[in-house]
Amino acid sequence: MVPTRRVIAHLDIDAFYASVELRRHPELRGLPLIVAGSGPRAVVTTASYEARRFGVDSAMPAARARALCPDAVVLAPDFEAYRRASGEVWGLVRERVAVIQHAGIDEAYLDLSEEPLPIALLRGLVALVRERTAMTLSVGVGPSRLVAKTASASFKPAAFVAMSREQAVAHFAGHPVRVLQGVGPKTAERLAALGLRTVGALQAAPAELLAARFGERMAAELRARAHFHDESPVEPVRVAKSRSSEVTFPADVSDAATLEQALAGMAGELGEGLRARGRRARTIAIKVRLEDWTTVTRSRTIDGFTDSSETIAAIALELFAAYAPARPVRLLGVRVASFEDETGAPPQGAPVQLALPL
Repeated sequence: MVPTRRVIAHLDIDAFYASVELRRHPELRGLPLIVAGSGPRAVVTTASYEARRFGVDSAMPAARARALCPDAVVLAPDFEAYRRASGEVWGLVRERVAVIQHAGIDEAYLDLSEEPLPIALLRGLVALVRERTAMTLSVGVGPSRLVAKTASASFKPAAFVAMSREQAVAHFAGHPVRVLQGVGPKTAERLAALGLRTVGALQAAPAELLAARFGERMAAELRARAHFHDESPVEPVRVAKSRSSEVTFPADVSDAATLEQALAGMAGELGEGLRARGRRARTIAIKVRLEDWTTVTRSRTIDGFTDSSETIAAIALELFAAYAPARPVRLLGVRVASFEDETGAPPQGAPVQLALPL
């Protein structure tokens, strides 16, 4: 039976990396905390709300953050710890919700259209996650992913907001167009050149004006977003013949040591998962998404099967070093495939190009 209503929720873990560090170092609660690498090009991964009051924010050069808040405690990011904490939170959610689509290590969409009491379920999840993990969820609820995400992002921290499409249209009319998912800085600049700086102005913009500047297709998409029309489904990702691990950084990262640590952590997680399931793989791949959304994959197929975290990490790091991204990195991923128990495996030593989803 097709549900007569759509109820979509967006859940976001507030100040996730900082929250993990505060859980590990409770003595730092109430103090300004900055999570950042130590290299000359390091940027802030995240900051506690106490540090943000000094103007510190994600993606800011770490040196500037230290200048703005010289008394802050600065910790190096530990991505393996963050992935473990993420697994705790979403494990609790998956026990109670059937349809989940992850949008990053700290956020996910839920389809609650079949739930008789979705708001009560969500309030229970927020309380449970806080009790079990000491993490705080911001929640946005609406008839679409667009409404839900915009609501949770705009009212955090500790948001719990439900909106209809019509309420979103009215509430966000005075907000900058950047509040709309999919409207990045370049698109916002092009809209500003037309005098369209707010969502309300975009709502009222003549279709002909937008089409002349952006083309018919993008103009229609911009108008739809401004009026919060969105029918995109919540689609859980199911991978049958490979296992992967990814991290989307809250701020683009150029510090090599930070990126290598993230790769090693993901490789360790994949190796642990293989050993737990009694499986071994021959193909190791990485995915690198740059700040401009350029996405590159590299893979290597080895002679024998492995479940070794060290082997997976070594090959992933070699692939990454050979690629040597010239721009800051937005997302990193590691994947293993070509399992020992699969039929039709490629011959020993045969070259394989493994395509990771973009």
